[in-house]
Amino acid sequence: MKQILFPTDFSEAAQTAFIYALRFADSFGAELVVLHVYDLPIVETPPLPESTKEIFDIVEMNQFESFREQLPELHKIAERRNLGHVKMRNVLLYGDLIYNINKVCNDDNIDLIVMGTKGASGLKETFIGSSTASVIANAKVPVLGIPAEAEYHPIKSIAFTTQYKDKDNDALAKTLEIAKKFEASVLCLYIKNDDDPEDIEERINEWKIYYRSEKIDFFNIAGDHIEQTILDFIQNQRVGMLVMRTHKRGFFEGLFHRSLTKKMAYHSKVPLLVFHEG
Repeated sequence: MKQILFPTDFSEAAQTAFIYALRFADSFGAELVVLHVYDLPIVETPPLPESTKEIFDIVEMNQFESFREQLPELHKIAERRNLGHVKMRNVLLYGDLIYNINKVCNDDNIDLIVMGTKGASGLKETFIGSSTASVIANAKVPVLGIPAEAEYHPIKSIAFTTQYKDKDNDALAKTLEIAKKFEASVLCLYIKNDDDPEDIEERINEWKIYYRSEKIDFFNIAGDHIEQTILDFIQNQRVGMLVMRTHKRGFFEGLFHRSLTKKMAYHSKVPLLVFHEG
């Protein structure tokens, strides 16, 4: 991991995510790319086109000045965390957030996106109802969403949800790489259900044999409600980060379509790392 992208709107949620972005960059010796994307206001075209250009030029200049003024605060946060040595680069772009994130990812070979999420409670409100959800759905690289309520703590355990499919191995390998950097254990979590394939036990045993030299524990839990079972597991095991892999378009909408209990608010404090299929 050499390049980490941190899109920010300089909100409190973004500041929380910035600390995680710094920690990941420090652990991997990666460069942190700070990205701010802005849009121009919609104005009625006046009689003189020059006036419109004037307005846009002023807005553009104000955005540049604001961006430049906010950057010292990020450096102060890094210094307070003894992470002032982390290499950072700043990018200011105009236009659509998703388009620009994908452009920077492609141009700069970004390995990971770290960004803050907004929402009072509930996984659906926190992750699905935010711009982070759009980035997760459309980005080409893994996305680490950090809830605004999160406080950074050393990551000691990482929950990895799996269906024991061959395609999950790539995501697990990357999860193990992160776990080793943070000296964390990985907890493979499978939620049993009535649609279990006939060879599921065989798959589980194959994984246990293949990963026997790794710091992995395997949990196969029966649960009628996938969301709640995951939340209970996170709380009971004191998980520091949840890792999931998208299996198809609409994955989140399908997984979190039901209303959730108050325990979902607990989950809003746990970072979510999403790997994309393929």
